[in-house]
Amino acid sequence: MFRSAAITQGIQRSPNRAMLRAVGFNDEDFSKPIVGIANGYSTITPCNLGLNDLALCAERSVRNSGAMPQMFGTITVSDGISMGTEGMKYSLVSREVIADSIETACNAQSMDGVIAIGGCDKNMPGAMLSIARMNIPAIFIYGGTIKPGKLEGQDLTVVSAFEAVGQLAGGKINHEKLTEIEKNACPGAGSCGGMFTANTMSAAIEAMGLSLPYSSTMAAEDTEKAESASKSAEVLVNAIKEDIRPLDLLTKEAFENAISVIMAVGGSTNAVLHLLAIARTAGVELCIDDFEKIRQRVPVICDLKPSGNFVTVDLHKAGGIPQVMKLLLDGGLLHGNCINIEGKTQSELLEDIPSDPPNNQDVIRPISNPLYPKGHLAILKGNLASEGSVAKISGVKHPVLTGPARVFESEEECLSAILNNRIKAGDVVVIRYEGPVGGPGMREMLAPTSAIVGQGLGDKVALITDGRFSGGTYGLVVGHVAPEAAVGGNIGLVKEGDSITVDANKLLIQLNVNEDELLKRRTSWIKPEPIYTSGILGKYARLVSTSSKGAVTDQP
Repeated sequence: MFRSAAITQGIQRSPNRAMLRAVGFNDEDFSKPIVGIANGYSTITPCNLGLNDLALCAERSVRNSGAMPQMFGTITVSDGISMGTEGMKYSLVSREVIADSIETACNAQSMDGVIAIGGCDKNMPGAMLSIARMNIPAIFIYGGTIKPGKLEGQDLTVVSAFEAVGQLAGGKINHEKLTEIEKNACPGAGSCGGMFTANTMSAAIEAMGLSLPYSSTMAAEDTEKAESASKSAEVLVNAIKEDIRPLDLLTKEAFENAISVIMAVGGSTNAVLHLLAIARTAGVELCIDDFEKIRQRVPVICDLKPSGNFVTVDLHKAGGIPQVMKLLLDGGLLHGNCINIEGKTQSELLEDIPSDPPNNQDVIRPISNPLYPKGHLAILKGNLASEGSVAKISGVKHPVLTGPARVFESEEECLSAILNNRIKAGDVVVIRYEGPVGGPGMREMLAPTSAIVGQGLGDKVALITDGRFSGGTYGLVVGHVAPEAAVGGNIGLVKEGDSITVDANKLLIQLNVNEDELLKRRTSWIKPEPIYTSGILGKYARLVSTSSKGAVTDQP
């Protein structure tokens, strides 16, 4: 029986029926399933600019498929616009707000299923958290990727603008060139165009079966995106009839498939945080070490930005995520028995996909000739991160560095030092008190990392933080250091000039200070007062878990 069936049960539910008549229900509609459409449309960011059109397509398709749509809004914040500001502290927080809002609307109105439509980075994991919590039939519709900007024959992304700031500071370009890059980097609607966080998470959701094949790499402005939205609504209504639920799909094997795909495409470090959070909510025993196990066997086979050459629309033209998954399946690196929202196994879905990537492209390589023989997201541990940390090592020529610590208590402090040329080759930059509790909110360090790359130091400097990195970040960078500084982690005990080793080969992040000295420092360490004590940031800091468990707020 549909959850909304209670509205048909007698005179005692007449007030409910009266309210629904006011929004368009007729007599025959009260026996139909009610489908929520969680619409993340806004003009805050190009990522979400086209979502309302997709929501309207889905709404029509729900109605035509014999169900009743009820549309409601949910929020987004623009990571790209907030980056480098105090506002970025709200980015990860917005994931929880999105999850809470979808759960609240769907459960309050006893909806039978939900279509979540999102674009910017936290829309996808936020929607997935709510989908896992409610376990009603659900499908995710990705708003689509932006097309690349063009300047002097080169593809641009939003990261090009961040790197240009570093190039300007390093004297490599002038203000006029910076302005030209800014004007051309983002040509229209859609999420950031490389294999950054939004496209990484859309790919993960497709791999787990909660969105349709090919939908995660479509361009926002192409007609196939609207067609996919309509088809998604049809599939969701059928899933309600067949009682196909998210927790039927979100198995340990499905998460392993998602991780394998993320490694193969060179995806964002944020995928580690988000998949841990979704798995925890779904009751799946996934831990940070599982990422390292999969990394050891899955190669990087896609040459995608930020460290590679191509953007996501190029991946789509080359066969998209289904082509990547077919190569993994044939290589014994994918669980073919996992089902998707259509009720089909991955093996069935991939049956007609070629076993070799197309010859007329350089985006997807065969597994026999990978870009890198192992995955790019390494889990490093040591006395600086006993719970673990995440290093993105794709494109790094020298994954081992021992050098003096350059310690900064905030992103702004660090960025100022970089732009004033105070960071030198061989330094290990430490940005702390930016974790889930300490930030609060675990800001992304795209501005400092891009400035380092822009100055030509990407292979010569390591950067570690208890904060996060943008999906657009690359270089020898280590984030999600846990325990974080604000809760007493050793990253809070580092002093200027201390020797630190970052060794991606040995999976080591080590403060080269003896234990007696560390004990002395710990004895004198004083827990900092919270920066925010009220409002959503104050509440978040009180509730949030460690990043090694996904930085969730609803779990004990």
